[in-house]
Amino acid sequence: MSKKAILFDLDDTLLWDDRSVQEAFDATCRAAAERTGIDPVALEKSVREQARELYSSYETYPFTTMIGINPFEGLWANFREGEQEEFRKLEALAPSYRKAAWTQGLKVLGVDDEALGAELAERFPAERRARALVYDDTFHVLDELKDKYKLLLLTNGSPDLQREKLSGVPEIAPYFDHIIISGEFGRGKPDAGIFRHALEKLGIEPEEGLMVGDKLTTDVIGALGVGMDAVWINRHRISRSDEIVPTHEIDELKELLDLLAAL
Repeated sequence: MSKKAILFDLDDTLLWDDRSVQEAFDATCRAAAERTGIDPVALEKSVREQARELYSSYETYPFTTMIGINPFEGLWANFREGEQEEFRKLEALAPSYRKAAWTQGLKVLGVDDEALGAELAERFPAERRARALVYDDTFHVLDELKDKYKLLLLTNGSPDLQREKLSGVPEIAPYFDHIIISGEFGRGKPDAGIFRHALEKLGIEPEEGLMVGDKLTTDVIGALGVGMDAVWINRHRISRSDEIVPTHEIDELKELLDLLAAL
């Protein structure tokens, strides 16, 4: 059956989120190094480790895992939207979480400076917000597809943060007939419910849709679970096992156009 709709993931599929986060860490850790003389690379590693440990210790962790909000998004998210009670807990936790991650990250490297930790905790969100990056082929692909298929954006995350990412690149949202954010729906990829909800929005059968994303464990397995074909964008040429097998694999988003032409 021919495809009528393309479903896209957002982070690291259309937006280059990994690079945005990395550049924010680079800038923030360099600022700390200039003040203290510590190794900025070691500080990044330390802060990432502390962030993961803290994040997983909170009672909100099962919820953030279900919705698909990672520890580094928590380092700049405000969590002001979302109807679930857990979002209010995250909103209250966020400032202390950011401060603790940076303060403890410094302390591991021998710098016991709570004021600096607080300063870096505010600098990192500002640096991340200044970096709304997209892949070179994102708009070319969307331009080619917009009049040929229904397009739906299916993204995991906190509603306000995902909308903020989209507002940072305002040209993206108008391409899509529908935008579904896990934090608004109540469950995240790979849950079958959010994929079925997307299919209902599009008014199509599973075999008429194609999911495109960079994560096997959310985008690909979730689509396959409801009977939809899935394209895995493997930009880093990662070797995979046969545990999760995408319908198609591409190295860059622009290869999607040739793939669709061949279907």
